Amino acid sequence: MINAVIYSRVSSESERQDTQRQTTELKQYASRMGYNIVEVYEEKVSGFKKNEQRPVFTKMLEDINTNQIDKILVWELSRIGRSVLNSLQNIQILHDLKVGIYIKNFNLETLNDDKTPNSLSMFMVQILFAVANMESKMTLARLQSGYRNHIKKHGSKSVGRKKGSVDSDEKILERHSDVARLLKRGLSIRNISAITNKSSNTVLKVKKLM
Repeated sequence: MINAVIYSRVSSESERQDTQRQTTELKQYASRMGYNIVEVYEEKVSGFKKNEQRPVFTKMLEDINTNQIDKILVWELSRIGRSVLNSLQNIQILHDLKVGIYIKNFNLETLNDDKTPNSLSMFMVQILFAVANMESKMTLARLQSGYRNHIKKHGSKSVGRKKGSVDSDEKILERHSDVARLLKRGLSIRNISAITNKSSNTVLKVKKLM
């Protein structure tokens, strides 16, 4: 029996989208294949967000580290990461754990039945990710252009942390709670850095504070 999880995501920018269609069709596929669905993870968040800003996705990666999962079912490539590099890093993390990814809209399996990478699928994945990344950059450019036009028309207050401010240890641990959770699970600094998309120095800093 193959144990699988479903990850469905829609953009937070769209109020008309929901994850129901993705989840329903992935469940139907799993049923046809005879997979055992262990968990369904659904998230509404921008595709531009880093791993640590996608709490459901991060929780799924954490759970996979402690459960016997063979496969993740996703609707399309853009569900996996915010960029080509980030997506391929996430795929590599999962492959290191012997977890394959099924991408429904292209009917692709990233691992063979013997848990080795599917070379042809991975070649296609890299090409498709590159195309998707170009489209994402164009979308981001349009959003930034709209933001600049808004500032020109309405002005803008300064944002972000005040110059010279320093966070307390408690605030640092709170902000990087995802790193702390993974450290408690015994994951390596390298894997935590890849999963959360945070630098090794940040992970080390959290480890020292703990």
